[in-house]
Amino acid sequence: MTTAAPVPSVDPRTGAVRAQVAREATPAEVDRAVTAAVAALPALADRTRRAALLRAAADRLDAARPEILAAADAETALGEARLTGELARTTYQLRTFAELVEDGRYLDVRIDRADPALGRPDLRRTKTPLGAVAVFAASNFPLAFSVPGGDTASALAAGCPVVVKAHPAHPATGELCARLIREAAASVGLPAAVLTLLHGFEAGPALVRHPLISAVGFTGSLRGGRHLHDLAAARPRPIPFHGELGSLNPVIVTDRAAARRGEEIGAGLAASFTLGQGQFCTKPGLVLVPADSAALEKAVVAAAAQAPGGALLDPRIREAFLAGAAARAALPGVEVLLPAAPGGAAPLAVRPGILAVSAAQLHEELLEECFGPLTVLVRYRSGAELDGVLDRLGGNLTATLHLGDDEPPAEARALLDRLGALAGRIILNGWPTGVAVAPAMHHGGPYPAATSTGTSVGTAAIDRWLRPVAYQDVPHDLLPPELRD
Repeated sequence: MTTAAPVPSVDPRTGAVRAQVAREATPAEVDRAVTAAVAALPALADRTRRAALLRAAADRLDAARPEILAAADAETALGEARLTGELARTTYQLRTFAELVEDGRYLDVRIDRADPALGRPDLRRTKTPLGAVAVFAASNFPLAFSVPGGDTASALAAGCPVVVKAHPAHPATGELCARLIREAAASVGLPAAVLTLLHGFEAGPALVRHPLISAVGFTGSLRGGRHLHDLAAARPRPIPFHGELGSLNPVIVTDRAAARRGEEIGAGLAASFTLGQGQFCTKPGLVLVPADSAALEKAVVAAAAQAPGGALLDPRIREAFLAGAAARAALPGVEVLLPAAPGGAAPLAVRPGILAVSAAQLHEELLEECFGPLTVLVRYRSGAELDGVLDRLGGNLTATLHLGDDEPPAEARALLDRLGALAGRIILNGWPTGVAVAPAMHHGGPYPAATSTGTSVGTAAIDRWLRPVAYQDVPHDLLPPELRD
């Protein structure tokens, strides 16, 4: 019998192992976790108790703020200020979903009463939870997109028990948050198995393959996400796989915008692509600028050069970033405006990089996301060159357009229409980093940004864990409460 491997908590600033916090889950432990989650499903049918769980979880996370921030910073190097905001966002999400559950409008109830004259039966439509679901924690958001994050909150709100696959970059933080949520469940009379945390690489595919898992939420790399997506599709009973796999988040700067606001745009771009050491899924990684945008280019280089170097989320991500930046910089025709390199206060810190290339020499490798503080300026000389670059882009989470004050409306609308076909969120004269938790938010996009049409942020995220059911000619006393007259 093989002994399960230990799971280390690693300091990303130094690469040193801080502690062994758990062990990788065995196949038998994966099965037990999923089976227990399925057994907890009936208990979550009570909407009042679900809302109480979400609020209790938020309260416990807030109460443990010093402990959570210390654990998360030790494992991610994201800093207290960033993590304080992320925890506030996380607990706000939980409370927002509690309100949504109590309100009930997420069920989208539709009632068509019988009409004998038309030969129409009595029809009543609502939504029901899919069942136990698997959620994969993200590397770059140890709270808001991990154990207590939006996928977990929306799934619990829908009435789905959750089995979370922890991310190896922050296992101790995951353990702490899982314990608090399980304690919250017990405090409102729900089984702790409404949420279970598992560790280990092999636990991920095992969860996706498990016949009792009804859907998957994933935020991570294109390679890993596509593998899991294909496993979900290849099951004897395929299941929904809601994956966020990667995004370039292209930016277009028009001639008028560059001429009138070049320095302002350059400074804004530097702040956006270096935010969080470039580890946001909405980082602007490909920026289309007019070929004569000297003021913009000078401003972005100057501002980015002043950004402090910092550690990335873990040593593996750091190695991949430095190797990816170097490979891109070595491509023919690529100009290095600011070299991405090791450097900063921490031993494993890196400094941001900026590359530039003409639209005519744009290599395919530059159309792949490089996770970390690197952006690529693509210089275009005509509308035809701009269109040619847009034609080569895959799906994205965001697309940004910077216009001049006197931009012809027809040209502006045409550009917005082009970007609307490429991304799930369009930003005008701003920057994509930062995703508001609001009902109208959409965080998703065409493949490979996402593998489904749902959103992972905002109240509409609950729809991913529900399916419609219509009741025909069912007596009132047998109908779900929300469908009764």
